[in-house]
Amino acid sequence: MKKIFLTLFVLVFFLNLKAEQSEFRIAKQYGLVYLPFIVAEEHKLIEKNAKKAGLENVKVSWVIFGGGAGANDGLLSNSVDIISGGVPPSVILWDKSKGKVKAIASLASQNMALLTSNPNVKTLKDFTNSDKIAVPSVKVSTQALLIQIAAAKEFGIKNYDKFDHLSVTLKHPDALIALTSNRSEITAHFAQEPFTSVELENKNIRQILSADEVLDGGFVLNLISSTEKFYNENPKLVSILLKSLDEANDWIDNNKRASAKLYLKAANSKESEELIYNIINSGNIIFSTKLRNVTVFSDFLYDTGVIKSRPKEEELFF
Repeated sequence: MKKIFLTLFVLVFFLNLKAEQSEFRIAKQYGLVYLPFIVAEEHKLIEKNAKKAGLENVKVSWVIFGGGAGANDGLLSNSVDIISGGVPPSVILWDKSKGKVKAIASLASQNMALLTSNPNVKTLKDFTNSDKIAVPSVKVSTQALLIQIAAAKEFGIKNYDKFDHLSVTLKHPDALIALTSNRSEITAHFAQEPFTSVELENKNIRQILSADEVLDGGFVLNLISSTEKFYNENPKLVSILLKSLDEANDWIDNNKRASAKLYLKAANSKESEELIYNIINSGNIIFSTKLRNVTVFSDFLYDTGVIKSRPKEEELFF
């Protein structure tokens, strides 16, 4: 009888052990800040570290979204396991899910710039109804929120959304084409690298505002997020992801020229190798999984009523 009970106990124990899933679905977006993901993908760092951790035959699938809103929808619909995007979409998703979606780490920090081709626009307050400002996602992207924060500083918190009606959702590559073509309604683009540098090479485009000016200092641009369910059921995969990103960041730091070449190849980008190398080498982008100035966005989202709870920084992370 004891052997029967012992056998049943062991059987129930192993049936309740959930193996980590064999497919790892990771989402990224456009821009140089996603270089650590590109390195991890091209060098198959996750697959390598998965084998070292005893997870054989892990299939890593990479998906590209044009903005934070699409990435959020992908995570909520269980189309992907990991998303990366700006802090504002991550905070909104944390609030919407009542804390069941949180960030795992940061991906990169970078200053960004609001650029315009309109010669009459010297500052934010010069925009008129004839202007259209390209951002990755209206209202929820980091760029959209930076415009709102700048407007609140200039015109008061009640007028934080003063320029929302001028904002247009466009992927960064499409925004670059629209702004530099002179055949589009787009007269401004809140850009990140390498699109900032490429657009500024055009003599008709100039910078009127930077993210650091709006926030009086640096900040984390992108976070890596997931659901509570995935995080709890796949602790090894999460650990493998972070280890792989740390390896990717070290490789970028020690191989800046090769990193530029890899980005151009993976992104099918037309920029010059020298331009991308100079951006990586400038220190304007910091590739790191460590946190930096996150609650500046969550506080603003709470103050403007977009989210219902004001989180402490530790509440936003697993």
